Amino acid sequence: MEIFSAVLVGIVALGHLFIMILEMFFIRSNVAKRAFKLPKHLEGDRNVPIMFANQGLYNGFLAAGLIWGLILGSNSVGYMIQLFFVICVVVAAIYGGFTSNKSIIIKQGLPAILALITLLSVI
Repeated sequence: MEIFSAVLVGIVALGHLFIMILEMFFIRSNVAKRAFKLPKHLEGDRNVPIMFANQGLYNGFLAAGLIWGLILGSNSVGYMIQLFFVICVVVAAIYGGFTSNKSIIIKQGLPAILALITLLSVI
């Protein structure tokens, strides 16, 4: 079960790395515009990349924390770091789902919830 939870935590980390890259470096790309449903009237706004870069930084911190926990491994410190950051992702996904787009709960929340369940079953 430890390997399965590490794989799920890794998937969550990679997802947040991908989101970070889109938000910080490729927000004007067609992929980002589709992923974030950026309205046409905001596409030329020079503040949009700044706001998305800020969000991207937070996603990068989540990914870094998850990766840090994975590098430390299944010892108690690595486990607690993984658990903390997975819980942060779950909370962020629920908040984002209620305040921004309900699909966030599925796209970001579901993998994190599965990772959380497997981490809690390792105890």
